[in-house]
Amino acid sequence: MAKIRDQTPPHDDELERLTLGSLLSDEEAVDAAKQNHLKEGDFYSRAHQRIYNAISSLDNNNLRPDIQTVIQELRQSGKLDEAGGAAYVSSLTSVIPSSANIDYYVQSVLDHSLRRALLRVASEIGVSAYDESRESSEILDDVEKNIFGLRDERQAFSYNRIKDVLLPTFNKIEEVFKTKKPLTGISTGFEKLDEMTTGFQPSNFIVIGARPSIGKTALALNMAAHIASKERIPIAFFSLEQPDIDLAQRLISSAAQVDGNKMRSGYLSLDDFKRIRDSLGVLCEIPFFIVDVPNMKFSDLRSQARKLRAKEGVEIIFVDYLGLIDYGDNSLPRHEQISVISRSLKGLARELKIPIVVLCQLNREMERTGHGLPPTLANLRDSGSIEQDADLVMFLHRRPEKGKKDEQEEKKTPGEGYPTELHIAKQRNGPIGMIDLMLQAKFTRFVPVEKEH
Repeated sequence: MAKIRDQTPPHDDELERLTLGSLLSDEEAVDAAKQNHLKEGDFYSRAHQRIYNAISSLDNNNLRPDIQTVIQELRQSGKLDEAGGAAYVSSLTSVIPSSANIDYYVQSVLDHSLRRALLRVASEIGVSAYDESRESSEILDDVEKNIFGLRDERQAFSYNRIKDVLLPTFNKIEEVFKTKKPLTGISTGFEKLDEMTTGFQPSNFIVIGARPSIGKTALALNMAAHIASKERIPIAFFSLEQPDIDLAQRLISSAAQVDGNKMRSGYLSLDDFKRIRDSLGVLCEIPFFIVDVPNMKFSDLRSQARKLRAKEGVEIIFVDYLGLIDYGDNSLPRHEQISVISRSLKGLARELKIPIVVLCQLNREMERTGHGLPPTLANLRDSGSIEQDADLVMFLHRRPEKGKKDEQEEKKTPGEGYPTELHIAKQRNGPIGMIDLMLQAKFTRFVPVEKEH
């Protein structure tokens, strides 16, 4: 086995070239690199360091980094030869499989950079350990400082004094006290739900669970449409199960109050068609963004979420649904994959400082043993970590005996719908309880039922 000092420090020239090629080809890749705190020193090759420095300099001056501007920047700074010359810079864009993989490229460069930094620290520890003029406790202090220094370089941690947090907290309390309007988050469009939650709060990871065909997607779309149309707040809806055309039909059916089956079959009255046309005029103007990607990898979901937050000002994200997110490592059992995805979604909500609402399937156990009882946190499918990570967990439930009765009533009185219970099973900063809703299935929308509990 070769000695460490005889080995080439960890690096990958090909990945460094792919990273630079992506940055030169796609301006959004530069934002991704900055978000990951990529620095000039993270590149092993001196030429690559010079090129990245030029890219960063241009970006900091609000100029678009591309082959020509980077070459010009290097020429003006006298570093073009150190960067391998104009021909080498130009060749970088010919080796990119896809700039969509920029997060992977950057993380690989960062990983190699961290390994080189660890080797430097290890070398310094070895030298210090032989220095008998120093106390071992002093050496240990230096080691801890160096290791924590590496952590601080890789992660953008921050902290606040309590006095800096207390003032904005008091301002929020004072505002609620004066206005007597406790809605501090985003309104869902369901008054009783807003009263119990004070709205969907920034940085919260919210789960809506139900068995299939109970109305998870319908409820999420109702909330999303209300937020975008009534509150004028930009929302993003990640649809991993249904194509965007199907979602659009549901939105139109709900907004126009036209039977969805009639829309699909074409048997529409002139009045139906007029209401559809009128609703399109409204829906076309709302800040509603659909991401339609089946079996989406979590890394891609996170990248798209960051982009929508930065470019479109999206303030809340819906994901339909958790079980269809591809973790990307099939060597792990599915429950472990879901655990990692759940923690990562919570982390993403905190990073973006917006609520992320995720739909979730419930396991079949409740059908065998539930006897019509509402779901519990134990019924969340694939992973118990979901209930730990979530700030707010809600379940949609339709009692079997109610369902049978209402199916008969539906035939007599179209539009009455299916009584459905929305159970708040967990809330970190508020009460739990139940809200009565009515699912108007033909319009794929929920409406509140005025009952007191």
